[in-house]
Amino acid sequence: MFKAVSNDRFPLPRKARLHAMAAPMAVAACLAAPMAAAQGIAPPDADTIAERMATLGSDVPGSIWAMQPFMNSEELVAEDGTTYRLSSMNPYVNAWFVLEVAPQGGSSRYYHLENADRDEWQISLVEDGGAPAIRVLGTGDEDGEEILCAPWEDNGLQEARDTGLPFAPLCEWSVFLRNPVTGNRTTREAVAEFLRDNVLFGDSIVNLIKGTFFEDAFMVSSEGLEVEEEVDGVALLGEALLDRAPVMRPYMGFDLVGAEDGMQAGSWYEVDGADGIYASVMQPGMIANEVFQVPGANRLDGVESRADVYLVAFDMGEFTLGYEPGTDHPRLGWSSRPSHRHYQGRGPDGFDSPDPLVRTGTLNPTYAESVAAIFTGGFKRDHGAWRFGDYATFNYGHHYGFMVDGVILSRLWENLATMYMTHDGEVVMRTWTEEDNSAEFLSTLQFARQNGVAIIEDGVPGARVTSWGGGNWSGSANADLRTLRAGACTRTVEGRQFLIYAYFSTATPSGMARTFQAYQCDYAMLLDMNSQEHTYMALYQREEEELEAQHLVTGMAEVDVRGSDGGRIPRFVSAPDNRDFFYLIRRE
Repeated sequence: MFKAVSNDRFPLPRKARLHAMAAPMAVAACLAAPMAAAQGIAPPDADTIAERMATLGSDVPGSIWAMQPFMNSEELVAEDGTTYRLSSMNPYVNAWFVLEVAPQGGSSRYYHLENADRDEWQISLVEDGGAPAIRVLGTGDEDGEEILCAPWEDNGLQEARDTGLPFAPLCEWSVFLRNPVTGNRTTREAVAEFLRDNVLFGDSIVNLIKGTFFEDAFMVSSEGLEVEEEVDGVALLGEALLDRAPVMRPYMGFDLVGAEDGMQAGSWYEVDGADGIYASVMQPGMIANEVFQVPGANRLDGVESRADVYLVAFDMGEFTLGYEPGTDHPRLGWSSRPSHRHYQGRGPDGFDSPDPLVRTGTLNPTYAESVAAIFTGGFKRDHGAWRFGDYATFNYGHHYGFMVDGVILSRLWENLATMYMTHDGEVVMRTWTEEDNSAEFLSTLQFARQNGVAIIEDGVPGARVTSWGGGNWSGSANADLRTLRAGACTRTVEGRQFLIYAYFSTATPSGMARTFQAYQCDYAMLLDMNSQEHTYMALYQREEEELEAQHLVTGMAEVDVRGSDGGRIPRFVSAPDNRDFFYLIRRE
């Protein structure tokens, strides 16, 4: 018996207070967005979305299910009475699914599935010869191609779980089972071996999944890309606003074109063998006086004025950005910092576990052949909320929110610096507003990650750059804010967008602001700080049959684990990690 389910069987607490995000006009506009293909699981109706948006906007949503306004489900009952329920966590994204297997009279088992190619495959629950089955239907290059599978038969799901791999292939590699992993050395080596044998430069993947999985998945406009390729990124980026630009010899782990005798401060250089990626170096003491005349930042001391800053720019016409949470961080429970709390659950959203969703801390193997770069994300949950200042006194301390593959794991709060990407590949950094928490807008997002407040907003220092408690910048209780830090900014030049990662060997928020000003950034935000593990950044190039990580600074290589053969296992790509990260995939 088949039943499409739009009302939740999962318990959702009902709250009386509605939020602006539940406005009926927003819901109606949301439903005008492109719908999932009819062959897959479509979004729920407008009334269901409105009800769930009210729950999401209530004081305490109460469960991971209550955070998903666009979730929809299909259900089948087998002859033996077992109920199979397949839930698309967000049909607008078509990435994450939860399979519930509920034997008659027994306890339910849950499996977190991930679509191997969300632009190619539509996934649904169907009857196949009178029995439940998962249907994977091709809609792009594989239009009309159909895979029918019942991974619960012959102990298939348990065998996939027993592999210990963070992504275990099912249904002829069209679907992955996400497995919980701890990131220990044994798991890392198992993942590395799996990738070498099955993905990286291998030919054992079935023909339905091509060697380059996402050949056209991120193409915005082929004509536009052809024009952009003719523009020199170095020329577009120009030079930073500096009063002096000596030749520097930084300890940077990349090979650069034209930098054999050193790098001129503030200039950009192509990374050898990595089209669309550029590197620069400077010291804040070199910044032009005109930059310092703009109010909003503190005076720099002699130490940070002489501290090297390394920057890496990505031409976003050639890359798409992704985000993945770590196995542990950022967590979902309470930060120890805020005193403003409710007493209705173990976290600001009412829970502290994503179950049955699984966080792998690893790059999906689909992207292993086209990943170009990775850098760590933002603060852990314990540091990702306010202890002092006005933001500590409402919204439960403003815990930094995040969304991955269209699934909200922690609510996104207004006032916070946010990096997000929309379905059409647009990468945006800006301050989140209350209006952004609408069904219309949330339905357009692939991912979002919040981390503190703006360093640069509209090209000038953010309003809280000089406030230790007000900006939640971390550091010592004496407001000694100078430490190793990483940040990111966006810059648009002649309609061409660049994402710039910056590594500050030691800096205050003011030093970061002045640096991003000198590089003419539109908006900038903090990432993480205090160690090279927390500010990790690497580029990836192919050498024969191996993926070689080139680290921004040599100390970051020490974070990668050595395998039994003595080689390095790249963090995040082959090695599950407890920290979250951003990754850049090269467009085909």
